[in-house]
Amino acid sequence: MKIIAIGRNYAEHAKELNNPVPTVPVIFMKPDTALLKDNKPFYHPDFSEDIHHEIELVLKVSKEGKHIGEKFAAGYYDEIGLGVDFTARDIQSRHKEKGLPWELAKAFDGSAPISNFVPKATFADIYNINFKLDINGETRQQGNTNMLLFSFESIIAFVSRYITLKKGDLIFTGTPAGVGRVKVGDRLEGYIGDEKMLDFWVK
Repeated sequence: MKIIAIGRNYAEHAKELNNPVPTVPVIFMKPDTALLKDNKPFYHPDFSEDIHHEIELVLKVSKEGKHIGEKFAAGYYDEIGLGVDFTARDIQSRHKEKGLPWELAKAFDGSAPISNFVPKATFADIYNINFKLDINGETRQQGNTNMLLFSFESIIAFVSRYITLKKGDLIFTGTPAGVGRVKVGDRLEGYIGDEKMLDFWVK
């Protein structure tokens, strides 16, 4: 099982970090040790002073595939969940300045809290899904899949040209604008529509 994540897939998020809006998907990966399940607390690491929240919809791959055509890609995921891509922004900024990879900023233990998954058939229109992140009762991020730069199907087709997808793989599909710092004592609650999917604390 692997975690594939898409960067800068919402234009306003790219702009808020002064990044160019991409013309092809930006891909990075997290190890399975990044997963944080069952609303367990996220322990703020001591190597960063600027951990940012990034709320994202997550696709669960349902069967193995490579070189998947975009018109067939919808058949390769059948469940959608919610996740947080925690990012050590201070480390990421230093690495970007030197042209270095992002792994230390993105792939650390516990950096990928995920919710349970629901069948995609639950949604009347997968390109009109509202989702949001509240911190301490205040909405910090909210997005809708109608704002995606790259559709779920185009992501699957693009990634599978380079990396074979296997059943159970997770694809973090990008975060909307509003990312920001978390601190010890924060309570994070994530929603798809009106359904609370995540509810955990930073310790």
